[in-house]
Amino acid sequence: MIKFFLILIPMLVSTAAFSYEARGHASWYGPGFHGRKTASGERFNQHALTAAHKTLPLHSRVLVTNLANNESVVVKINDRGPHARHRLIDLSMAAAKAIGLNGVGQVEITALD
Repeated sequence: MIKFFLILIPMLVSTAAFSYEARGHASWYGPGFHGRKTASGERFNQHALTAAHKTLPLHSRVLVTNLANNESVVVKINDRGPHARHRLIDLSMAAAKAIGLNGVGQVEITALD
């Protein structure tokens, strides 16, 4: 029985540690930042499906759903932000376009890894 718990507890902790889901405001950034280094060291590419988040691990993948039209896109977190108050995530121009986000909108994000 103890052996069972020694195996089960780490499995539960590891899945809980990587589970993340949130709703909030998203915005996008593009031309003014294109080519600049991101927090991950990569160059920002406004045409790539990437995003900035304050706490999610760099290089993790996130499903972003626009709650206004239910369109979704998978993005890679490669930067830190957003730096505007009350924003949950900043999407690249391409990611925002993929879900029909013009300006600021309500989204749901779910960490995939």
